[in-house]
Amino acid sequence: MEPDSPLAGLDPALARVQGVVLQAATAAEAVDRLVEVAQELIPLAAGAGISLVDEDGQCTTAAATDEAVVAANALQFELGAGPCLRAWDTVSPQYVADTATDPRWPVWARAVAERGLRSVLSVPLVVEGHEIGALEVYATEPHAFTDHEEHLLGLLAGPVAVLLGVDRTRRGTSTLQEAVADRDRIERAVGVLMERRNLPEATARTSLLDTARDQRQTLAQTADHVLKDPGPEP
Repeated sequence: MEPDSPLAGLDPALARVQGVVLQAATAAEAVDRLVEVAQELIPLAAGAGISLVDEDGQCTTAAATDEAVVAANALQFELGAGPCLRAWDTVSPQYVADTATDPRWPVWARAVAERGLRSVLSVPLVVEGHEIGALEVYATEPHAFTDHEEHLLGLLAGPVAVLLGVDRTRRGTSTLQEAVADRDRIERAVGVLMERRNLPEATARTSLLDTARDQRQTLAQTADHVLKDPGPEP
């Protein structure tokens, strides 16, 4: 892979995401570390957050790298307008190139600009066909993000949504708990894939994650299928 490829640096980030789920002691610890991965993935990001919305439309910041992100998100929730809300409403990425001039959410944008946040990129989180929230990054510089960063954040959002494992009845309350509780089954499934397909560990984990995302399943559900599948005849 070339250094300037859109996928450059993504494999280590996805490996960290997988490691977070398997190693985190609590759901809160896991989501806190996930936003750190998002911030590290986007070079100019000054902060990152995960916003969730429940079935009643109540919005929360599930995790954030700093208080500036929490405040910017909270103002969106209070006003009922902003890029994160639009991202999950429309199931499409939302980019604010400059909060000082963007006309779509003027009250929110002015307040955020006054706090030193000038660019925002938000992508939707979708699990099992349902929009559960958004993954967002903020920058202190205007025009900080491009299609490249949108692509990277979108690629990370897929695994993050799967690993959150939040269904419509548990949204925002049991984040990652199912995946953490099922870590043994996931590890066994990774081992099966390594042996069955002669894969290195990192490739087997990525394969399991890709299958879960493509089939809109949790990692534990996909691991169960792997463990129940007898595999090819010897």
